[in-house]
Amino acid sequence: MKFTRKASANWQGTGKDGKGSVTTQSTVLDQTPYSYKTRFEDGVGTNPEELIGAAHAGCFTMQLSFLLSEKGYEPTSLDTEAKVTFEDGSITAVQLDLTGNVPGISESDFKEIAEKAKEICPISKLLNTAIGLNAVLS
Repeated sequence: MKFTRKASANWQGTGKDGKGSVTTQSTVLDQTPYSYKTRFEDGVGTNPEELIGAAHAGCFTMQLSFLLSEKGYEPTSLDTEAKVTFEDGSITAVQLDLTGNVPGISESDFKEIAEKAKEICPISKLLNTAIGLNAVLS
């Protein structure tokens, strides 16, 4: 399977005083604002790091669901939080915190399958940084 998805960004002004917006092909993000304040301080809007976190959490969680299904498990709920660390001009780490409710699976099997999902998730493979995983079965 091959496909292409699009997103665009517009920026006006200087890095610190300017402002921009991002739009996705699906229009789920439609001229969503971002700025220096939304990235480095506390402003209303988005930023590249939280968008990477959302993409990674979504991709990893869907990948895990596929792998669990292949092993005969049907998850009731999988919740992942991705914490993206920005330090000295680079993304230095992503921490995935997963809580899953998967009837009939052992804790060790759950953690093993989650680790595999982390390794083969397309977003994990894209990122050139340390990726941690904490998987908890509820």
